Amino acid sequence: MKQSNRLADFLPYRLSTTSNAVSQRIAGEYRIRFGLSVPEWRVMAVLGDTGPMTQRELTQHTVMDKVAVNRACKVLEDRGLAARKPNAQDGRSHLLELTAAGAAMHGQIMPLALEMERRLFANFTDEEVEAFRSLLGRVRAEVDDLDADDIDSGNFGVVE
Repeated sequence: MKQSNRLADFLPYRLSTTSNAVSQRIAGEYRIRFGLSVPEWRVMAVLGDTGPMTQRELTQHTVMDKVAVNRACKVLEDRGLAARKPNAQDGRSHLLELTAAGAAMHGQIMPLALEMERRLFANFTDEEVEAFRSLLGRVRAEVDDLDADDIDSGNFGVVE
C-alpha cells in the first residue's frame, strides 16, 4: 500500500469524515421528521433488528460510547419509544426493547433509510455497491483484530 504523510490520504481519516458526512445528512432527516439524534436512531435500529438488549450489548452493537448509549436509551424511554424489562438471564441488568410506538416509528424510518441509501449509491453499479459492502466488512473485521502493540510508529516523525 502506498504511504503518504498527508492526512487527506490517510484512509481511516477519509473513512471517518465520509461516515460523518453521511451520518450528518441522514441525521438531519431523522431530526426533522422524527425528532431523533443519530445515537437515538442507532439504538432504535439495533433494537428493531435484534429485539431486546442490555445497554452493554447496545454499546457493543452500535460501537458508541456507553454514555451516548445511556443518554439515547433515556430519551427513547422518556418519549415512550422504548421500555426496560427485567433480564431473566442476569438479575443485575435490564433489557431495553422498542414499545409499540417505537416499533411503529422504526417501521416508518426504515423505508426512508433505504431510500436515502438508494439515492446515495444511485451512481454506483450493483457490483460496486456489493464490493463496497464487502470491503467495509473486511475493514470492520480487521479493526477487531488490530493489535496496536505491534505497530512501529517510527516515532511519528518526532526526532529525539
